[in-house]
Amino acid sequence: MNSRLVLAIRQRVSNASVRMVSPKTVTSFSRLLSLGEAKTASSSVDVKGARSILVVRQDTIGDLVLMSPFLRELRRSNPSAWITLAVDAKFRNLVELCPYVNEVLGFDLDYRGRTIVPSLVLRAWRLAKRHLRPRRFDLALVPRWDVDLYHSGYIARFSGAACRVAYSENVVAHKQEMNRDFDLLFTRTLDDRVCKHEVVTNLDLLRAAGGTVTNDLLELWLSEEDRAAADQALLSGGIGRDDLLVCLALGAGEQKRIWPVERFVELARKMQRECGVRIVAVGGAEDRDRGSRLAMELGLGATNLAGGLTLRQTAALFERVPLVIANDSGPMHLAAAAGAAVLEISCHPSPGEPSHRNSPARFHPWTKEYAVVRPSSPAEPCTSGCESAAAHCILGVSVGMAQEVAKCLLASRQVEKATRSGVQSAS
Repeated sequence: MNSRLVLAIRQRVSNASVRMVSPKTVTSFSRLLSLGEAKTASSSVDVKGARSILVVRQDTIGDLVLMSPFLRELRRSNPSAWITLAVDAKFRNLVELCPYVNEVLGFDLDYRGRTIVPSLVLRAWRLAKRHLRPRRFDLALVPRWDVDLYHSGYIARFSGAACRVAYSENVVAHKQEMNRDFDLLFTRTLDDRVCKHEVVTNLDLLRAAGGTVTNDLLELWLSEEDRAAADQALLSGGIGRDDLLVCLALGAGEQKRIWPVERFVELARKMQRECGVRIVAVGGAEDRDRGSRLAMELGLGATNLAGGLTLRQTAALFERVPLVIANDSGPMHLAAAAGAAVLEISCHPSPGEPSHRNSPARFHPWTKEYAVVRPSSPAEPCTSGCESAAAHCILGVSVGMAQEVAKCLLASRQVEKATRSGVQSAS
C-alpha cells in the first residue's frame, strides 16, 4: 500500500479517536457511557461546605511545591473535610507526608505532551472509576492556570464530583487553542486572565471556590529519616557541619532550560577561589553524568549527589545550604521552600512574554532572598520566549552575570547568619 495512503489512514483514525473522547463527546454521552457524575452536578458547592474534596495536581515537582500554600489554606478553610490529593505517581514521595490531606493517590498517566491522548483518557476513566467515584466527592479542584497537558480535567470529570472548579480554557491564548472545550468538563470555571505567580493563581482559585487565605508561605513535609539521609550523604562526601556549602542544581525538565555544565564548572571554580565554598551537585538520575563531570573537573572541593537522593532528601539537604544556584526546575522550588537563598538561571529573555510557561513572572523562586539572571534579549529566531529544543537563549547568560549575583546572595546570607549568632550569644 502507498505510504502516503497509510499515513493518511492513520491520521484519520487518530483524529476520529480524539473526537470520540473529546470533552464535548464525553459531556454529551456521559450518562450513556457511565462516565457522568455520581451525584447531580452543581456549581453551588463551596470549599467550606464540602464534606469531601478532590484536588488534582498531575503535573511536575515545582508545581507540587508551589501548591503547598494551597493545601494548607484549603485545610484551614475546612478542617473537617475528607481531602484527597491526586498526583503523578513519580512525585508521590514529595507530598505523601502532607498533613493537610487525608490521602495521596499516585496516578500513572504517562505524560506525552498532548492534551488529548485517547488511551490516557480511557486510563483516567478506569482510575477514577476504581479509586475516585466510590468516594462520592462533593467538590473537585484543578488549580492549574496554564494548558492542561496531564488529563487533569478528565480525572476531575470522571471522579463524579458534584462540583468541579478550574481555570477557564480562555485565560491565555495557547490554552484556548490546546484545551478547546475543556470548560465543558467542569461545573464552574474562573476566567482570570491576569498573569500572576503560580502561588497566587493557586490561591486565587481557592478563594473563588469559597476558601479563605491567610498565609502564602511554601512548606515541605519531611521526615527525620530524610534529614538523616541528607546528613549521611554529606558526611560520606567529606563535608562537615562548618563547611560553607553552595548547591548547584544542574538539570531541568527541558534541555533549553539547562545552562551548560562547563559554565557551572567555571562559576563553581570562581566561587571556590573567592568565597571558600564547598560545591555539592544535586539533581535526578538523568543529571548524574553532569554532576560527575562537575565533580571531576573541580576536584576535592566538590561532591556529586545527583541521582543519589530522593526528592525529600534533596529538600532536607537544602535546609542546610545557604545558597542554591539552579536552572528553572523542580529543585529550584525545593530550595526556596527549604529556606535557602536561590539564584535562578533562566532561559526566558528579559523582554519576553510574562505569561510564557518559562517566565520568572510566573515561576520565580517563592522566597525572600532570590535573584534571577536571564538573557537580555532572545536569540534568533525566538521572540516572546525560548522555543528551542536545545540550550539556546539561555546561552545569553554569562558566567560573570551569575557570579556577581551569587556572591551578593551568599554574602547576604553570611551577614544574616553572623547577626543571628550575635543575638543568640547576647541572650
